[in-house]
Amino acid sequence: MPAPSIRARVRAEMIAEIKAVARRHLATDGANLSLRAVAREMGMVSSAVYRYFPSRDELLTALIIEAYDALGAAVEAADADRDPADLRGRWTACCRAARHWALAHPAEYALLYGSPVPGYSAPADTVGPAQRPPAALVGILHDGLVSGRLSAPPDELPEPLRTDLAEIGTALRTGMPEALLARGMAGWTQLFGLISFEIFGRINNALPHRDDYFDHQITLMADLIGLP
Repeated sequence: MPAPSIRARVRAEMIAEIKAVARRHLATDGANLSLRAVAREMGMVSSAVYRYFPSRDELLTALIIEAYDALGAAVEAADADRDPADLRGRWTACCRAARHWALAHPAEYALLYGSPVPGYSAPADTVGPAQRPPAALVGILHDGLVSGRLSAPPDELPEPLRTDLAEIGTALRTGMPEALLARGMAGWTQLFGLISFEIFGRINNALPHRDDYFDHQITLMADLIGLP
């Protein structure tokens, strides 16, 4: 194997190991990552880690993008596994997939949807991966609208909100009526509110039957959106 290929492979392996160690630190220390602590666990001097991630923020960004992509892939796979015409079934599958991923990766979920990391500002390259989970849910609404199985609700939006939603619709390239997009966003924010309350222990004592509660809530969301 040519030397450059060997170096590239070793570098890729080192980056993967650094991220794996950093994810373990997320589970114990939250987003308070320290490159020195990561290097210490790997038996390296801190300057060696800086050759792969010049700053803590670059390592956080890599972990955030990877987590968003993993969550997005889980939601998209659940959506693709259902009959495209079954809008409610797709919605249910996507919601359950998002929750399942979050419960399996609570530290990564907290990095994405928990408290902002002090001093960290997410760069633009996190935007695309962050849009994957909501884009899958919006895609269900778009397919329903195009096929005629889903109708837009009456437009009773305040004008400033309509303007905001029109900009979001343009960014997502959905061509969706603002009133329907508003209901879709209500479902999306409630979904991640449900997941966050469970991940962060806000409902654990009050609602021991959380699977049933989750399914009931996402059914209410589907009703609100108007999914047949």
